Amino acid sequence: MTENSPKMEVLDDISDIKWIDAPVFIVFWTLLIIVFVQFFTRYALNSSLSWTEEIARYLLILLGFVGSVTCIRKRSHIYLEFFYRFLPPNIVKWIVIFVSFLNTAFFTYAGVLSIELAQRTHHQSMTSINLPKGIIYWIVAVSCFAMALVALREFITLFKKRGEDVTHELEETIVRT
Repeated sequence: MTENSPKMEVLDDISDIKWIDAPVFIVFWTLLIIVFVQFFTRYALNSSLSWTEEIARYLLILLGFVGSVTCIRKRSHIYLEFFYRFLPPNIVKWIVIFVSFLNTAFFTYAGVLSIELAQRTHHQSMTSINLPKGIIYWIVAVSCFAMALVALREFITLFKKRGEDVTHELEETIVRT
């Protein structure tokens, strides 16, 4: 690389991965393997395994919920950033605190609903393998409660920060994404 050539931005930095992200990787790689097995048996062997499609569907659902824990931790969920740019830092701080409280309440309620759904579907078996469907909803419930805990931790830490620090962190998050 010469002095006049543009510098390339590194986009594969994984330094912010924490232990709480491990379930995401496990579900993702399991899904990848099962989809590969499904593809190989269907197109190479011309005889598809019946259970791979259903398990891949459930793993994709789990990937969405388990992956949301990481998104909450990294503040990478979609949000409206318009008001944050034009309001004073102290008002932004209280808006972020309120939104964090709403996130905590919503994810807690979603976890409670997931427990009810898991209890209702625990006696139903999956179509292709002999496992109860309730397992999926129990994992969704655990994921919702994990999201609530991460949001609660953020809610508590926001009170200790100055408005300027909260605004600066939001700007960094916007630039990072």
